[in-house]
Amino acid sequence: MTSRWFWLLRRLSRRIWVRAALFSLGGVVTALAATWLSPYIPYDLPTKIGSDAVDNILGIIASSMLTVTTFSLSTMVSAYSAATSNVTPRATRLVIEDKTTHNVLSTFIGSFLFSLVGIIALSTGLYGDRGRVILFAVTLLVIVAIVVTLLRWIDHLSSLGRVTQTTERVEAAALAAMRERRRAPFMGGAPLHDPASIPRSARPVFANEVGYVQHVDVGALAGIAADGSGRIYLRSIPGDLVDPTAPIAMADGLDVENQEQRIRNCFSVGDIRSYDQDPRFGASVLTEIASRALSPGINDPGTAIDVIGRAVRLLAVWGEPPEREGEIEHPSVFVPPVMIGDLFDDLFTPIARDGASTVEIGVRLQKAFRTLARYGRDGFAENARRHSREALERAEAALAIEADKQRLRTLANEVGAT
Repeated sequence: MTSRWFWLLRRLSRRIWVRAALFSLGGVVTALAATWLSPYIPYDLPTKIGSDAVDNILGIIASSMLTVTTFSLSTMVSAYSAATSNVTPRATRLVIEDKTTHNVLSTFIGSFLFSLVGIIALSTGLYGDRGRVILFAVTLLVIVAIVVTLLRWIDHLSSLGRVTQTTERVEAAALAAMRERRRAPFMGGAPLHDPASIPRSARPVFANEVGYVQHVDVGALAGIAADGSGRIYLRSIPGDLVDPTAPIAMADGLDVENQEQRIRNCFSVGDIRSYDQDPRFGASVLTEIASRALSPGINDPGTAIDVIGRAVRLLAVWGEPPEREGEIEHPSVFVPPVMIGDLFDDLFTPIARDGASTVEIGVRLQKAFRTLARYGRDGFAENARRHSREALERAEAALAIEADKQRLRTLANEVGAT
């Protein structure tokens, strides 16, 4: 699993200002590079090209890029608002972290600064005749980059913030977290299936704040355990809500200076959950999308049916056997598993509740349970049958037509017989 510093660096790289700052720095360096490369240009080349050819072009780029950047920012904010109101606020973060949007805005800002620095340098005579030739060539390359970026941006705007695209982003984030957890089911540590197996001599470590666990640095915990010749048992994993009254870990046999604070520092706690190490969060956000679609104000059962299909795909990935089953990188750190029953509850309980009065939702749910019951992985069949019974009970209480109820009973019987 990723270390805490690498995780923080990856989170920082998703911030739009970081990429914009890097592109801006690149634009300034590119504009100034002409002064360093001018000695390598033949003396007669500036007269063939024309030393003033670049002035007007830079002026056009500077004015147009400022306008395009302002327009793009307003469009981006509108897309964020649409994702918040039409999908769910928990999915807005994925729209904000969209790489295409970051690259487009960074290119526009970088091009603006490139042209601005170029105009200033030209006005002060910094380039000279041969430096202007290099600036002219680089400006042509910048124009090509701007045209390509604009074409990508036009295509991207057609789906930015839309329900389908945002749902795809949530599914992709959940799939990435699930594949990472399937690769390392216990985040590189040893399994802790039963909290009762924790030795009574283990001392609790409490959190200093109330919030959600966003990341756990299991490698750093293993280092602490190795230094103290002991073992660490996790009581909280990413996605859990922690507070100062409940232990986040138990330390057994450790004798390390300031060990509780060192263990506490391996847990990153924040106000909101994170997709990275928390496969259940992506599942919950998908369900929120379906629940909002089923609300009376939106009344979009098609989106809920689409989410059910995505939920089956997520659980199919979760049902795949780990690539390196049995490999334990850090045997001194014991980590609880993500329970398959919790994933079923996250994905299907809200949809079955909110869609109980819609027969199409009931039918699609029962077919999904029938598919999952056939997978044959541990816990799939019993959880599929349990949710099938619960969904049928909710539907029978909400539906008015006996034919609809009988249709769902037939499908539920097929799930129960699987």
